[in-house]
Amino acid sequence: MKNIVILISGRGSNMEAIVHALKTEGWPARVAAVISNRADAPGLAFAAQHGIATAVVGNKDYASRAEFDAALQAVVDGYAPDLVVLAGFMRILTEPFVTHYAGRMLNIHPSLLPLFPGLATHAQALAAGVREHGATVHFVTAELDHGPMVLQASVPVLPDDTVETLSARVLEQEHVIYPRAVRWFIEDRLTIAQGAVQVDHSK
Repeated sequence: MKNIVILISGRGSNMEAIVHALKTEGWPARVAAVISNRADAPGLAFAAQHGIATAVVGNKDYASRAEFDAALQAVVDGYAPDLVVLAGFMRILTEPFVTHYAGRMLNIHPSLLPLFPGLATHAQALAAGVREHGATVHFVTAELDHGPMVLQASVPVLPDDTVETLSARVLEQEHVIYPRAVRWFIEDRLTIAQGAVQVDHSK
C-alpha cells in the first residue's frame, strides 16, 4: 500500500479526480494527506469530507522560499510519501525540495510541453495560433515545467475559442490523464532512463 501526498493551492479538481479514481479502481494506495499553502483552499474541505488528513503550511508565514520549502518538506515527510502529487500547487519549488523528491513527484501542466511553460498557457496558445493544445503529466525537476514527460492529451483549438472555453476542454483531459499517470506510478510501471519515461504496459 503506497502513500500519496497531494499539494494544492485552490479547489484541487485534479486532486478530486485522483481521489475518485483511486477509490473506484481500487489502487494499492491511499491518499495519506492533502496539504495546501492556503488555509482557504476549497480542496481541503473535499479532502476532509473523504476522510483524508489535511494540513496547511502558509508560504506567507516564512521569510524566504527556502524556509517555506523546508517547513513544507517536514510536513510532507511526516506522511511517509511514496509519491508527491502537485495538483494546482501555485508555488515554484526550490531545488533542494525538488531533489529530495526526485523521481517521486509528479505535476500536470496545461500545455503540450515543451510548448508554453509557465503561466497563462491558454492565452499563450491562442496568441500563437496553434491548432492543438493540451496537458502534460511530468516528473518534477529543478527546471520549471521541463521534467521527463509521462503522458499527454491534446484538444483541438477551435476558431471561436476563448481562454475560458479552451481551458475547460483541457481540464477535462487533465482529469483523465493525471489519475492514469498516478496509477502507473503506484503500479510500478514507470521508469526514467536517460531523461525519458518508459511505461511498462505488460502489468
